[in-house]
Amino acid sequence: MTTFSVTGGRPLRGRITVPGDKSISHRALILAALAEGTSIVRGLSDGDDVARTRAAVEAMGATFDGDKIAGGRSRLHEPGDVLDMGNSGTGIRLLAGLCAGFPWLTVLTGDASIRRRPMSRVAEPLRVMGAKVDGRDEGRLPPLAVRGGSLQGIDYDLPVPSAQVKSAVLLAGLSAAGETVVRQPVVTRAHTEEMLRACGADVETSDDGLDVRLRPSPLEPFELDVPGDPSQAAFWIVAGCIVPGSEVIVDDVYIGPARTGFLDVLRRMGADVELVGARTIRARYSPDLEGTGVRAEEIAGLVDEIPALAVAGAVAAGYTGFADVAELRVKESDRVDTIIEGLAAVGATARYDDEGLHVRGGETLRGGNVHSHWDHRIAMAMAVAGLAAAGTTVIDGWEAVATSYPGFEGDLEVLCGS
Repeated sequence: MTTFSVTGGRPLRGRITVPGDKSISHRALILAALAEGTSIVRGLSDGDDVARTRAAVEAMGATFDGDKIAGGRSRLHEPGDVLDMGNSGTGIRLLAGLCAGFPWLTVLTGDASIRRRPMSRVAEPLRVMGAKVDGRDEGRLPPLAVRGGSLQGIDYDLPVPSAQVKSAVLLAGLSAAGETVVRQPVVTRAHTEEMLRACGADVETSDDGLDVRLRPSPLEPFELDVPGDPSQAAFWIVAGCIVPGSEVIVDDVYIGPARTGFLDVLRRMGADVELVGARTIRARYSPDLEGTGVRAEEIAGLVDEIPALAVAGAVAAGYTGFADVAELRVKESDRVDTIIEGLAAVGATARYDDEGLHVRGGETLRGGNVHSHWDHRIAMAMAVAGLAAAGTTVIDGWEAVATSYPGFEGDLEVLCGS
């Protein structure tokens, strides 16, 4: 187990770019594997999660030459071994949808965290479409065994807002007979629909963004520059707002539907954050932050940013509340518990009840010892807390950060002038 130490009291000043968007990177690899011909994808996320998806589509027959990815249905085949998705929930769920469309067996597994994460939300609609999906605990937990082919399109109401489940059903729908419709209770990340459309797929989204309608169609190769990940940018934007004397600029960030809700929350708190041009975010130290409430309908658009926003809430005046955060319970860690534990370790207070997660603000943070519980977002959020704390914060289980942001330490050195 590796540790990482952060000493507070140093302002963050400068500009950086963050890794390519992880959600877009997964989808780019999968769609390039399906598209007939050679696609060009630049700027993929360099984290281990995306590397696992690349290895998986390579095992199914896609080939890589630098930024070029050669794919197509005639090229793809049954993988020769179990596909180990490491810590990637997005990877395992999207690949289940992809593999459901082919008449072969795929076994998908991952690390200890993944093997605890719920997969019935994906398995159930894929079974309705005609795939055979099995796993531990009656298919609820990985490893998942997917035998696909002979699918029928479905009209499916998502029981919980999930871009991953929506995407898995749409990917399976590419191989199904007839139309596939996915209906969402609230709008979730629209990357899959946007990228399918760019590949020439016959896909439509309702005016309110809630319903997605797909008819099976071949995919054309594409060219893509993956923009920076707003979920990674959020750590630096929050740090810029809460560390005295800071001004942080993050360039080339994806600004799109259901991905910038964290900026709306920070603005409500009184943060000095602004968009500069199409894809640049600037954050300045904001000494007068005030707590705010985050409504249930907002959560899907900022669920990955809640750990960072909770740190902002700890230094703001009053309370910051996050409603309907049940989805945090089934992430890489139980993030409700690990946020509460992490904040307590640096002198802040949070609690959970039937109404959600509540962070008490106005705290003077102090250095402490924190465990990431092998959750990359908890590790980085606690690093941000350490930057605003008096003294030194030590984070155990720091190796988790490599799943999504292996360059975090280097960017911290840039911003702190080390």
